[in-house]
Amino acid sequence: MRRSGPAGSAGDRHWRGSARLAVSCAVIFCAMSLLVDWDAASLTPLRALLWVTLSAALCAVLLPPRMSAGRGWLAVRTPWCRRVIHTDALTAVRQYGGVSSHLVLRDTHGHTLEIDPRVLTANPMLWHELDTGVRRSLEHGTLRHGAGVMQRLGHHIDDETVEAVLRASGLS
Repeated sequence: MRRSGPAGSAGDRHWRGSARLAVSCAVIFCAMSLLVDWDAASLTPLRALLWVTLSAALCAVLLPPRMSAGRGWLAVRTPWCRRVIHTDALTAVRQYGGVSSHLVLRDTHGHTLEIDPRVLTANPMLWHELDTGVRRSLEHGTLRHGAGVMQRLGHHIDDETVEAVLRASGLS
């Protein structure tokens, strides 16, 4: 199995499938828009460039951020930038609810990272790396806000894992 990050790092194991879906949607949108424009006999090189550009923008919007983690760090890479946070030097963890729940992590270096907790639920190795870093932050005394948030998230992830194991074994 190939890894894209440094040795000993964990990554989002569902990212490739989500990225494939984003690219497929963009390619289908491009093909359909070009076909409709060609069928209407209004396709010009400028309009074709417009459709290709819109399809590339659609792909960039649909492409999910790629999350990876290692000993003491968590990184999120988007098409535009890469953000890294030191999980063993966290100062605050906040969870915001609503339509899409997300965690906001802040470290002692002033870096901020926003992540989707569903990625942590779906990737136990990412969760393990983050949880280990949070425990180190608590030991060092840097984490002042959000220990309860991480504890609730840990219980939720454990519950999801138990339910998945029971479903897989046919006991539920």
